[in-house]
Amino acid sequence: MSPSFVLFVNHLLSKEPWAMERLRPHANKLACVDLEFLSLRVRVTADGQLQAADGASSSTEEVANVTLRIKPADLPLIAQDPKRAVAYVKIEGDADFANTLSSLSQDLRWEVEDDLAKIIGDPAAVRVVDLGRMAASHMQRTHQSLQASFAEYFLEENPTLVRPSAVQAFSDQVVKTRDDVERLMKRIERLERQQMKVQK
Repeated sequence: MSPSFVLFVNHLLSKEPWAMERLRPHANKLACVDLEFLSLRVRVTADGQLQAADGASSSTEEVANVTLRIKPADLPLIAQDPKRAVAYVKIEGDADFANTLSSLSQDLRWEVEDDLAKIIGDPAAVRVVDLGRMAASHMQRTHQSLQASFAEYFLEENPTLVRPSAVQAFSDQVVKTRDDVERLMKRIERLERQQMKVQK
């Protein structure tokens, strides 16, 4: 998988000279993406591209300059909202290198239409991309509709979940009750002291 990933990223980088320029200062640095079940190790080349670092030319014992640890369970969340990906990634090592990789992961875009046009021509590429966008939009609407249906079922029809507003109201009531009990205890203590004074 690592060579395919590297080829794809290098394809994107080759179309964006500014991105390669950002990587050049990190030439020869090693990055590791650790997905628990899979580890991708890549090295930055002098021209600002990537090369796979899994082969004999790179020892797996070599410590990466930066390691990005991602839990497999977080991958769907990252795919759903790439702008928040950094919230799900644990970064270890060279902070400057990590920042460069993070910004490139958000700024680099695959121009699918351009690549398809070289194979099937401009009109067909435009149509295929439009169909893809429509399908993705439909899937997103379906996903949101299913989420809303499940939420309504578990909140209203089979109350397994509790609305945040209900939790907050309960929490506020607990605090109020605690304060009332504390005031009552102080009042009882005062009355007991007064009664003891009267008895003396």
